Amino acid sequence: MSWKVEVDGNTCIGSGMCAALMPEVFELEGAVATVVKGEVDPDETVLDAADSCPAMAIEVMEKGEVIGPRP
Repeated sequence: MSWKVEVDGNTCIGSGMCAALMPEVFELEGAVATVVKGEVDPDETVLDAADSCPAMAIEVMEKGEVIGPRP
């Protein structure tokens, strides 16, 4: 099973928190973050990155259901 990870480039403010937490999944490209790997193995740190995004621009999905950011 894997998780799908997306960053909304229109919402991202480029804080870099996601890239600092998971550089193997996220990278800063100019003023916004992008996803290096769109499919990842389940990892709590990916959810932490989605939770800590100040713009709430990261979405993590499992089987089509949004699981991150967590409420």
